[in-house]
Amino acid sequence: MRATKRAFRIEVISQPEVAAPSGGSAGSNGHHEILTEIKQLKALIRPAEEVTRQMIDAYKQEMQEAMKLKAELDQIWQAIDQTKHEIATLHVTGFKGKQMTRVTHELDAIVTGTEQATEGILSAAEVIDQLANQLSAGLKSTHDKAAVDDIQQKIITIFEHCNFQDLTGQRITKVVNTLKFIEDRIVKMMEIWGGLDSFKDIEVEGIAEATGDAALLNGPKLEEDAGHASQDDIDALFN
Repeated sequence: MRATKRAFRIEVISQPEVAAPSGGSAGSNGHHEILTEIKQLKALIRPAEEVTRQMIDAYKQEMQEAMKLKAELDQIWQAIDQTKHEIATLHVTGFKGKQMTRVTHELDAIVTGTEQATEGILSAAEVIDQLANQLSAGLKSTHDKAAVDDIQQKIITIFEHCNFQDLTGQRITKVVNTLKFIEDRIVKMMEIWGGLDSFKDIEVEGIAEATGDAALLNGPKLEEDAGHASQDDIDALFN
């Protein structure tokens, strides 16, 4: 007895359907409907493609703007980093360095030196004025008395010019106050960036050390300086 072959479902589905014997009109209508559907589908796809193209163009433009913004932000970051470096250098090697301390002491020495020199000049001028008065009292010649008067007039001129000491002190005080103001502003800027701790890892630039003959120039001597020869030491060399 021959076994009946069982048809699988996929074979049944894949078998071509038998065309209806009613003629070619049904096939033509089906083909026309397919073409119509394809046209309608194309009509729907074209706007979608245009929208997609516009979205891509907008995305490209936004990416270009983002890249420009990134480049500008990088420049800002580099400028801030360079500013922090310069501020740290100025703070460490400038206001807190030995050079600025030396400058402050030099300015103080200028005020003290001009004050002492002015007092010496005024004292000597007063003595000269007193001697001129004594000399004038014993003179009989008109010519000699006129010469003494000229001396006393020059002494008055010396007194007038000695006002430079007070003006010098005022100007130096303004310079010191300006330096203090700048230092305070630098400290405040450092506090904005997190205080001194945020600048610890920044490598600062040191002031170049003097070499050659410039390294041998250590004067004028300040009172707190050590290792300088005194005037007595210099006089001893010639005795």
